[in-house]
Amino acid sequence: MKAYWNISGKLNTIKEWQPNCWIQVTCPTEQEQQELEETYNIPDYFISDISDTDERARYEYDDGWMLIILRIPYVKEIRSRTPYTTVPLGIIHKRDVTITVCNFETNMMLDFVSFQQKRGEGFTDYVDMIFRLFLCSAVWYLKRLKQISNLIDKAKHNLDQEVNNEILIGLSRLQDSLTYFVTSIRGNENLLAKLKFKLQVDELDADLIEDVNIEMSQAREITSIYTDILESTMDTYSSIINNNMNTVMRTLTSVSIIMMFPTLISSLFGMNLINGMETSQWGFAIALILSVLVSGVTWWILRRKRLI
Repeated sequence: MKAYWNISGKLNTIKEWQPNCWIQVTCPTEQEQQELEETYNIPDYFISDISDTDERARYEYDDGWMLIILRIPYVKEIRSRTPYTTVPLGIIHKRDVTITVCNFETNMMLDFVSFQQKRGEGFTDYVDMIFRLFLCSAVWYLKRLKQISNLIDKAKHNLDQEVNNEILIGLSRLQDSLTYFVTSIRGNENLLAKLKFKLQVDELDADLIEDVNIEMSQAREITSIYTDILESTMDTYSSIINNNMNTVMRTLTSVSIIMMFPTLISSLFGMNLINGMETSQWGFAIALILSVLVSGVTWWILRRKRLI
């Protein structure tokens, strides 16, 4: 899907390309990718790099073209292996051509357009647009982190009621998501630090960059905090599971010891040997009483030592 936006004044859609407009490309088909390369003479590897979901945040120049790859948050299905992850957003620029390409339909880009329209202002230039995309990504990292925090709190509440494997697996998945988040945020921060010296930054851009730095630092710190909380939570419940298992094994061992003595006594009296009890009418009663007595003493000893 491709859309053309007039960025001077209020952000509005236009029917076709005009100089200094913004071309927004979302989930491009192979035909659309080929049209972009042929129409604007974009280096062919730019589009393929953006299509790589593992591409790191970076910038590159080639034949007057500038490529910036920004990592933005993306939500999959909650039951997927990593419900929260990051995907690359490519920004391609040369003179009067500015193109953004994302192979995923994200809420962030929809919110970015909606927010700029509500502001009633466009962008002063492509540099202003780039840094506003950085700011929007940082804000959306914070939104997704808030959702992750709610999921962690809900999981901990459920685990207080019952230790469930499915809940622990869900926490493990969130831990993977936080790993993706902190890696991508750090990459974006490093990229921003380099772009400050590569792009023509005016006073307004400097203030915007400061806002981006604050939001990104906050997102990175919160991600680290939630990662530590998750690790502590997983370790705590792992210890609880181990303690419960140890308690069960200790109880089973104690029961086995108690039952061992009646079995031993019955085996001794049941042997085909002369033991003086063959003809006694009290033989069975004596064996039974002896078994109960020995088992009772064993139970009392184990109970006293708090083994059962």
